Amino acid sequence: MRKKLSVLSVALAAAMTASLAGCGDQSVTSTTAAQETQAATEAPAGDSAETTQADSGSGEATDSIVTEQTDLTFIFADGDEGAKKAMNEIVNRFNETYDMITVTIEPGTGGNYSELLKTKDSVGEFPEVMEMRDTAMYVRADKLAPLPDDIVSLFKSPMEFNGEVYTAALAGENTNGIIYNKTYFDENGLTEPTTYDEFIALCQTIKDKGDMAPLVVGGQDLWHMGFLFNKAYDDQVMSVDPDFIEHCYDGSKDFSDPAIKATFEEMQEIMQYAQDGWVSTPDAQITTFLVNDMAAMMYSGTHMFSQITQADPEFEIGWFPIPSPDGKVRLVGGSGIGGLAISAEAAEDPNKKAASEEFIRFFFAPENYKVYCENLSAIPSTVETPDLDVLPVLDEVIEATGTADTLTPMWNGKSGNNELPPDFRNFTYKTLIEVLQGTRDIDSACEEMNKTWQVAAESFNPVTGAGIE
Repeated sequence: MRKKLSVLSVALAAAMTASLAGCGDQSVTSTTAAQETQAATEAPAGDSAETTQADSGSGEATDSIVTEQTDLTFIFADGDEGAKKAMNEIVNRFNETYDMITVTIEPGTGGNYSELLKTKDSVGEFPEVMEMRDTAMYVRADKLAPLPDDIVSLFKSPMEFNGEVYTAALAGENTNGIIYNKTYFDENGLTEPTTYDEFIALCQTIKDKGDMAPLVVGGQDLWHMGFLFNKAYDDQVMSVDPDFIEHCYDGSKDFSDPAIKATFEEMQEIMQYAQDGWVSTPDAQITTFLVNDMAAMMYSGTHMFSQITQADPEFEIGWFPIPSPDGKVRLVGGSGIGGLAISAEAAEDPNKKAASEEFIRFFFAPENYKVYCENLSAIPSTVETPDLDVLPVLDEVIEATGTADTLTPMWNGKSGNNELPPDFRNFTYKTLIEVLQGTRDIDSACEEMNKTWQVAAESFNPVTGAGIE
């Protein structure tokens, strides 16, 4: 059974997002409500070739945006089937609407998106429009163009970097939690845990039954490992020192810290309940494990809701957050610095600039943005909220984000003095897998992380200014 996203839930998400944005460091801030209101009521900035949002998404063909045929390339992280479906549909709608603009999706590999984008850049194939995740790095390299005020005004809490907004947030940060087979739980008298110890006991109970794995993990895709790692990192590191990364930059801490070791230990405890062969299972297959009674639970984001429903419309989804060992609930959520962005090179061409900006306006027009939000069960980031037809479980997630003890971006999604050096995230996940497979012990892992950090921090250190223009 599905229902409309409640006004209360949307209001809660908006308030939560705006509140969180005001808590960041000075390098990333939220545009004020007054600025948003003023931008929304004033005429859009730019020359006469641009159109207003009222025209975008109307479905009526128009060629007034550009003065000649204009082709754009668009790249996004395509490891998620829901994202693929939504992006392709919106691009097709756009191409049908604008006669003189053609947007072409350049398919990714379904793997490491950050590496894909860097490769495109290195061979001179950086796209005009892209999903941007490593925003600060590309802004510092002068690869991105700031968005105009009329686009910025579309969002509840647009995130600034050094006084400019470079990304149109695709959604609120993807909140992770346990997605489970509610029918299986009900049939076996299993209940949602209210403490961390109860969660571990629940996993052991399912394992002892022997009919399916307690957890399915898509470890073949390196980025998937970030879901549970971030949970353990929040439990063990962020609970003690929210500025741990900054303190690693200034030399007062390092990765031999007891909190980092505790993070690996928590991961070891949880991952003993993952399915056999988890390290060779791609993220795209974890839905199959859940709906075919091969695993009882997965730890992932709300984007999985639509994938599960599409795979089995009769599957009854349950959801709960895993409490931290200290009893608190720490969730991923609020505003991030990623989203759709325009390359600086494209912005130098008046037609490509106008077309790229119009594509973003079109994307976030309610009737188009609805496609994205529903396919990924995403919490809208726009002021004008699409009329969504969503699963009731999404309201549970929104309620949980409103009552969580902490609500922050992923550990690799922070900015300012807590921004990770390039590639350090992936190195950490590779090291984590070695520990979980037993090919490296925790002390050795911490030692290798320190060595890698020292090298990385020599070329990128926001505290000392190394690598920061």
